[in-house]
Amino acid sequence: MSPTEIPPPEEIILYEKDPETRIATITFNRPDQLNIPTIGARRRYANLLFKASIDDDVKVLVVRGVGDHLGTGADLDELMAKRVEGTALHEEYGIDPDDDVTMPPDRSYRAGASLLHWYGNTGSGCRSLQDFKKISILEVKGYCYGWHFYQAGDADLVISSDDALFGHPAFRYVGYAPRMWQWAMTMGLRKFQEMVFTGRPFTAQQMYECNFVNSVVPREDLEAETAKYALACAKTRPTDTVFMQKVFFEIMKQHQGEYMGSLLSAWLESMGGQLRDDVGRSANLSNETMDAGLNLAVKDNDSNFPPEWRLSRSGRRRRDDAG
Repeated sequence: MSPTEIPPPEEIILYEKDPETRIATITFNRPDQLNIPTIGARRRYANLLFKASIDDDVKVLVVRGVGDHLGTGADLDELMAKRVEGTALHEEYGIDPDDDVTMPPDRSYRAGASLLHWYGNTGSGCRSLQDFKKISILEVKGYCYGWHFYQAGDADLVISSDDALFGHPAFRYVGYAPRMWQWAMTMGLRKFQEMVFTGRPFTAQQMYECNFVNSVVPREDLEAETAKYALACAKTRPTDTVFMQKVFFEIMKQHQGEYMGSLLSAWLESMGGQLRDDVGRSANLSNETMDAGLNLAVKDNDSNFPPEWRLSRSGRRRRDDAG
């Protein structure tokens, strides 16, 4: 496969189930790109969750990644390219460009807001675990950023290796992200505000201390720890009971405003065109800076922060930039 060739969704999101244990597994399989899903892969992920929620051969779902990291978020390069082509909304919604559907005009409020509100729909692959009526377990290692951090906020249980980092680069290059309400509820307001305002990622131990992570183990013990939790969950009360338990927790989340938070985040993001950079401030990620490439812009901005607060693992190891 050439470096520019994008694999199909079926190769990026793998699925298998064991009817004997009733444990299913979704695996993010794009390690050369830090497991970033394409638009089609996110929609496949949502569809698999919907089917697994119905499937009587499944009681527990484990979500994990191939390689050293769970993942660093969605494929933004693909999204930006499709926006230029004018096909981003078609692909997100699963609408064939040849269908008789006229999309909102470019740069209209609806063009941006429609996409951002879509991320609050479980069919988008961004909020899909919220409607899952079985037990979900997220296995985290290395980076757990962006879209993958969404999954950590929405999963029932999070099992992590001790080298994991949690957060969202968008807090530094944009300032907000779709699952903010849910993260605030699961992390606690004070610690989440610290993450948002500093833009820094949190370690697995720090996430454990704010009750976001259920268990932290050395990397070599991660799969065994996940299996222990998955098997225990699979052997508890009947699946009908699990369904009832999940409905209870869903009602609790809606009382706390989980879905309302998605709508508020979408509204907040859709107003991004009104924001302006601070004049003469080096930390800004202006349009000119972003034109050089999102990855380069984020890495360059990362150097403005203390090493232990940087997003990149290599940057965090660099205690003295002059050394």
